[in-house]
Amino acid sequence: MVDIGFLLLTFFMLTTQFKPEDAVEVQLPESHSVFKLPDADVITISIGKDGKTFLGFDSQIMRSNIFGDENRLRAGMEVKPDIDNLGQLLIKARTMNPKLRTVIKADKDTEYDVVERVMSLLQKVNITRFNLVTNQAK
Repeated sequence: MVDIGFLLLTFFMLTTQFKPEDAVEVQLPESHSVFKLPDADVITISIGKDGKTFLGFDSQIMRSNIFGDENRLRAGMEVKPDIDNLGQLLIKARTMNPKLRTVIKADKDTEYDVVERVMSLLQKVNITRFNLVTNQAK
């Protein structure tokens, strides 16, 4: 029994993948919506309180292909110098994996203009379905 216990313990220790820290801390707005976010094949666009935009992927392979091998362990990278660069990165990611689903995480204090520009950019690159991440209202 002890051998089986240690076998299970080592199995879970070796197969567990830890979630990397977020690229930017985001205070999410509240909502009454109850849609479940996708678990795999996710592009996360995070928008900080100051309007900085970060792009992240749930897969280390995608992060390595888009941002370079040295950044494969980072949760997200800041999109520089302007938001149009985000469109090129999204097109590149979607050609590598057409199953990718887009999620926008914006801080509740972010100006709406920044979020609107990101949503219009998504329409421009033919990503018409995306989720907005919110906290469940109590």
